[in-house]
Amino acid sequence: MPRGRYSLHDPHDHTPFAHEHFHCAPGPSGWRYVSQLTAPTGEHTGSVDLTLDDLGRPLRLELHASSWQVRGAALDGVTWVRTDPTGAEATEGNVPAHAFTGTSPAFLVATTRLLRLTPSSSATRVRLVAFTDPVLAPRTVDQSWALLEREAHATDNGPLTVDAYQVTALDTGEQHTVHIAGDVVLAAPGIELEDLETPPSTFT
Repeated sequence: MPRGRYSLHDPHDHTPFAHEHFHCAPGPSGWRYVSQLTAPTGEHTGSVDLTLDDLGRPLRLELHASSWQVRGAALDGVTWVRTDPTGAEATEGNVPAHAFTGTSPAFLVATTRLLRLTPSSSATRVRLVAFTDPVLAPRTVDQSWALLEREAHATDNGPLTVDAYQVTALDTGEQHTVHIAGDVVLAAPGIELEDLETPPSTFT
């Protein structure tokens, strides 16, 4: 069960905005990721709880940020309920999308589990619902993912396979690279792996 800490920062000016303390593991249903977020000053700012099925679809998502809460799942596309800080009103949304995304590294791993790309695969288009900080506002985004390279690196615990993905935002054409080993993000824009207590899990 990988356990560690990511630092999250603005990908443009590198302003730090959170540390994400996480643990994750494959399980009977697929894969689960749980994390707590803290501000650079130390106070708790939110949490992520994401469970995928064997095909990489979101069985259950629960996000907390700035007193806002989102619960969602794959249902007729993706469906979610977003609750305001007072709890007086809840708004429900549904979009014919494949999955969810957001600032957490969990969503990058989740997208790769859904797409199951190989180095010989052509780029694949995916529609996602992004929940943007700090109020978890939903926004539908279209991306293209391609697996550029799969490389094995020698480690003390045996070979570590690292996948390099090229992600393209289809509305702007902006591209960036994401490096993932198993269920851990090694590097991505705005994300830095600061600490990892145990090796990444290997998906079959």
